[in-house]
Amino acid sequence: MDLILWRHAEAEDAADGDEDLQRPLTGRGEKQATRMSAWLDRQLPEGLRVLVSPAVRTEQTARALGRKYKLRAELLPGGSVEDVLELAQWPRSRGAVLVVGHQPMLGEIAARLLGMTASQCSIRKGSVWWLRHRSRQEIEETILLSVQSPDFL
Repeated sequence: MDLILWRHAEAEDAADGDEDLQRPLTGRGEKQATRMSAWLDRQLPEGLRVLVSPAVRTEQTARALGRKYKLRAELLPGGSVEDVLELAQWPRSRGAVLVVGHQPMLGEIAARLLGMTASQCSIRKGSVWWLRHRSRQEIEETILLSVQSPDFL
């Protein structure tokens, strides 16, 4: 199973009284999402499931990819790692799952799957971490296949 974690691109700062979930992407964030989605589109397999936080900035990021997606409340800020892994059906799912969400949750997921402490893993805005679960000689492994930043595309 592949689990692709995509942190939303750069978003506007919240103004006084603004709802955090309504923050849109900045112009720079729109460019980040476009660059990363072009790279992802060349890499992603057919049959991919795309799960997206209902926040405006994550939905705008996912929309740049041009694929069908499902909004899931489990991916909102403050969600739990366990809920997201269950939603993605890690590591049981047969296909690939792309999760578009928020920090620190995405970093916590990557840290847990790679055997690090949560504070050791931070995912930059607009970046992707691609993880794969496999069994080799009855040993379960999580492999980090790629870390990609829109700044280097």
